[in-house]
Amino acid sequence: MISLIKNELTKIFKKKTIYITFLVVLAFIIFSNCMTKYVTNSYSSYYRYSEETIKSMESTLETLDPNKASDNTMYIGIKSELDTAKLTNKYPENSWQIQIIYNKISPLINEKNTYEYGVNKDETKAQEMQAQIDELQQKLDNDDWKYFANEDLETANQTLSNLKEQRNNTEDKQLIKDLEIQIKQAEISKEVAEYRINQEIKYGNDYLNQALEAYQSYSITVAELEQNLDSLTYNEKQQYNQSLKYVEENRYILENKVDINKSDDLRGILENFMNQYSLFIIVIVVMIAGTIVSEEFNKGTIKLLLIKPYSRKKILLAKFLTTLIIIVFTIITILVMQLIVGGIMFGFDSLSIPMVEYNFNTNAIQEINVFAYLGLQILTQLPIIILLGTLAFALSTIFNNSALAITISLLGFMSASIINQIAITFNVQILKYFVTMNWDLSQYLFGALPMMPNMTMLSSIVICIIYFLIMMIVAFIVFKKKNIKNI
Repeated sequence: MISLIKNELTKIFKKKTIYITFLVVLAFIIFSNCMTKYVTNSYSSYYRYSEETIKSMESTLETLDPNKASDNTMYIGIKSELDTAKLTNKYPENSWQIQIIYNKISPLINEKNTYEYGVNKDETKAQEMQAQIDELQQKLDNDDWKYFANEDLETANQTLSNLKEQRNNTEDKQLIKDLEIQIKQAEISKEVAEYRINQEIKYGNDYLNQALEAYQSYSITVAELEQNLDSLTYNEKQQYNQSLKYVEENRYILENKVDINKSDDLRGILENFMNQYSLFIIVIVVMIAGTIVSEEFNKGTIKLLLIKPYSRKKILLAKFLTTLIIIVFTIITILVMQLIVGGIMFGFDSLSIPMVEYNFNTNAIQEINVFAYLGLQILTQLPIIILLGTLAFALSTIFNNSALAITISLLGFMSASIINQIAITFNVQILKYFVTMNWDLSQYLFGALPMMPNMTMLSSIVICIIYFLIMMIVAFIVFKKKNIKNI
């Protein structure tokens, strides 16, 4: 058996195709790492207006007459946008001031221009709004971000007090339920404002601010769904679990001051290794599995193989085991290439930061070593690669047609997401026994809810084994009965 496998591996590695394919993969790895390093930014920038855009708005404004009813609304809109643009451009890119301008001052500018140029003009109110804008701008110039944070806290406290008063003064059960949700939302807003002040986190667009915003948003979603936790649909339960996961992960970021969502480093790339490179792995495996038998028949070399003192069963088994070895070799090779290229581009420092997942079995955050996490992801997605390789191998054996074997296997991979989406969207229960719904075991990791109810990791493993055995049994039966006299 070992000599047969060695012979198969020798034949595979004599082909130029496999080296060309790996070179293509290496080129893609280098390109994607360069794009990540020089183009991708972990934090999206605030939109800043170019001088050309400002001049264009000024030119457009000159063509409009605020006293004409047909121009009035457009004039106010463009004038407000122009005033906001000029104000934002006074401050450095991604500064905390720009966020405040967009969130707090821009609405005031629009309101001021409505009083000044609108149909119902009010010069006094326009002046009052301008004075308010000037006062806030002075806070921006003095780097007084805490003024706005305290303002947020005061607003949250006032809202909380009003909502509690309303709740105490009503007996309507539905209204009380609605008020409870609003109170929870106000408490979350208060918690975020207090945390910002106590931890001295300036407004901005860095990872801490993103974590604060995400924590607030997902905490509100969790609070809303918890009001009817016992009557949630399956989709709502998945949404609840996902939101709870994000709440705890963002809490971890804030407490530990570490950016676990950073994507433009080696750790971030390895976190998505299987998603990014699974297509290349599958293409290589399917190409080899889809030709390893049929090519022997097409070239007539199968006769030379069958005259050796080995049974047909042993010959076919050796070819399949070779395919499995190629799967392992391909994954390791691509992983090593990514590690080398990523290490050169980004360094290896980020690998010291653990992967962080919320474990629903323990209801706690779990820290995992980067390579342990990577191994877990590869292991749980290995059935996809093995089953597609087995499909290509079986088709190659049955039909002696490499093109057919490769094409159908790749089409099966590409259509899997469509089949799964149909099953989930239309609740097609029978499809939960289909292989594509079960071959990705990563859906069960850390106690997460699977794609459809009543699915378990054990049932998915059994279903994958059944599909695997069906393909292999048919392939062995057909190969054993094949007539090679006319080849």
